[in-house]
Amino acid sequence: MEPKKTKVKKRPRTKNPNLDLFEEQVELIKDDQKLQLELDDEDEGVDDVQASDEETAVPEKEDLIEVPSGSEDSDLEFEEEADQGVVPKTFATEQAKNYAEENDTDDEMDLRNTVGKIPMKWYEEFPHIGYNLEGKPISKPVRNMDELEKFLEKMDNPEYWRTIHDKMTGTNHVLNEEELDLIQRLQSGMSYASSVDQYAPYVDMFTHEKMIHPLDNAPAHKRSFTASKLESQKVGKLVNAIKRGWLKIHKPKPAEESERNYYDLWADDEDKNKTKNQAAIEKMHVPAPKAILPGHEASYRPPPEYIPTKEEVDAMPSDDEDENSKFKLIPKAYDSLRKLPQYQLFIQERFARNLDLYLCPRQRKMKVNVNPEDLIPSLPKPSDLRPFPTSLTLYFKGHEAMIRSISVDPTGHWLASGSDDGTLRVWDALSGRCLRSFQLDEVKAVTCVSWCPTKRITLIAAVVGTVVMLINPCVGDRLKYRATDQFIRTFEPEEEEEEAEAGEGEKKKKNILEDWKVVDGQRPCANVKWLEIHHPKAVGKVVWHSNYDYFTTTLPNNGHMQVLIHRLTKRTSSNPFTKCKGIVQTVAFHPSKPLFFVATQRYVRIYDLVKQELTRKLMCNTNWISSISVHPGGDNLLVGTYDSRVSWMDLDLSSKPYQSMRYHKGAVRAVQFHPTYPLFASASDDSSVIVGHGQVYSDLLQNPLIVPVKVLKARLNVQTLKKNVGILDCCWSPTQPWIYTSASDHMIRLFT
Repeated sequence: MEPKKTKVKKRPRTKNPNLDLFEEQVELIKDDQKLQLELDDEDEGVDDVQASDEETAVPEKEDLIEVPSGSEDSDLEFEEEADQGVVPKTFATEQAKNYAEENDTDDEMDLRNTVGKIPMKWYEEFPHIGYNLEGKPISKPVRNMDELEKFLEKMDNPEYWRTIHDKMTGTNHVLNEEELDLIQRLQSGMSYASSVDQYAPYVDMFTHEKMIHPLDNAPAHKRSFTASKLESQKVGKLVNAIKRGWLKIHKPKPAEESERNYYDLWADDEDKNKTKNQAAIEKMHVPAPKAILPGHEASYRPPPEYIPTKEEVDAMPSDDEDENSKFKLIPKAYDSLRKLPQYQLFIQERFARNLDLYLCPRQRKMKVNVNPEDLIPSLPKPSDLRPFPTSLTLYFKGHEAMIRSISVDPTGHWLASGSDDGTLRVWDALSGRCLRSFQLDEVKAVTCVSWCPTKRITLIAAVVGTVVMLINPCVGDRLKYRATDQFIRTFEPEEEEEEAEAGEGEKKKKNILEDWKVVDGQRPCANVKWLEIHHPKAVGKVVWHSNYDYFTTTLPNNGHMQVLIHRLTKRTSSNPFTKCKGIVQTVAFHPSKPLFFVATQRYVRIYDLVKQELTRKLMCNTNWISSISVHPGGDNLLVGTYDSRVSWMDLDLSSKPYQSMRYHKGAVRAVQFHPTYPLFASASDDSSVIVGHGQVYSDLLQNPLIVPVKVLKARLNVQTLKKNVGILDCCWSPTQPWIYTSASDHMIRLFT
């Protein structure tokens, strides 16, 4: 009996035009799932019905099954059997499900994705993304939120932090707790699931420990302890062959066949006996270029465009007017080669060619390819050479004229300055406050100041015209400046027997100046005593020895008495030279040896004060020396000149400059080494101070490292600036990498 087919009622499906295509597909899937559940319920009801044909229930027309199809014609067909109810063909039962279908991951894909598993970058250049069921392109969702809308969305949406954009579906997806936990575990380097133990105990499948019993406990064979007979026979044969000479251990290599030599029968014997110079000349010779072959214009039948007209021939310049004329030969056309006349310039061109071959020198020039970067020495970066002063920190204001000289005391707390207004001022070096101001003279300027290098007493040497004044400024520790006052007051000249026996002439030679006067100090130091030393001429410089007992003064243009050395404890003055060569500009003491540096206009002479002789003469390659400074180690000298040059002299290397630096645009007024740091500075009239790093090594084979690290601009006041005069003096702080400068604009500056 054939099963009866039941009619399926078609339910019209209303289409909402406002829904998106993705939402319509989701509704279709939900309707199909509901239909499947209804069919399963009917199958269970059919099993309870009796199997007889009479009592078999046939569904009425009103209770028809809904077909979930988007089209008008349904593709589902139902069969009616006797034993079973209505069973759809297309839905498989749970017993017939395949394992591959259960584990198919393609069904897990989001149903809103209409393009499938393809890279979304394929649709980057298109305005649509995929196609719908009707074959029409689906436009991309609009995502043009500006920054304000994004910010409002972030503030209003509490789930904003866990919302991501899905490129496959074009929608936003909110991560659930399970997905957040998975992301956090992966970011922290843990496994994807908490059930996986990353640190489970290792299962040692094959143990590394040596077991007592082997896998096979069979005893070793006897032949494993005896030598192989076959090997012993081979060794015996080899030994016998070596003894008889049949076998040579070091077999000589076969002699290589010498290349066949070819001889030039026509060559002269002189070619073999050429000198290296002749061979080099022959090698460097360039052969003469070949003569240019004639072109179309020299043809007896040239093309028509090469033949000039009569007007062009008349307009051509003659050979005397233009030797480099375009047409040395005027092209002409002939009917045959027999009618071609002789070339007029044949002899001239051949002669010129012979002169070119004979007289023109041709030689190959050797060009050396040098990379310019290789010529620049490799210097360290300035940032690696810190500390050094980099910026302007403090101004010292108070002087009414240009400041010629400044000096810092050994502790670094006080600063002394001398100006053209005749005043000596003592400043607090850290705050810039003026502590003392002494009016030394109403007319004359204070040209030089120098602080005594010892910490036992406080004395400032100031130069005013022909007088050198030793001033107790009464600053700092009271015990110290009271001890200084006591030192000045309680002086008693020593009477030696040798001086009494000697004549008066020798006594005058030993003590040239006897004008050491004790005078009263000025306010606020009126209760202390000062010292004055009068000289016959104007004093230029005052320089102290590292031992505070000695200091020297220079008297330029004073004949043979241009340098005087004074002793403070005995209050005596002496002239170390009987004759001075040149005009003395400045002097300096060696920090540890009894050496004395005297700088004239062009040379620096070094004298030994113990032996009283000239030891060295340094040539600075300059026209006028302005200042010198001795390195704390004593083996290097820095020389500043008025011709904008700074020279570094290595006394152990040569009597000429080791390095000359021309970084300034104006005259260099002062140079100085730092007493503790590997720094040096030079001040110039171009209103700049150049700070350099000068590292001197204890290894004599290693040259000093000289690197300019910073250019400090003073920015002088234009209103008070004197013409063509910039920074006049500079000095380092003894404890810090700071530098003080004095300029012609009446101010002192501190760079730190």
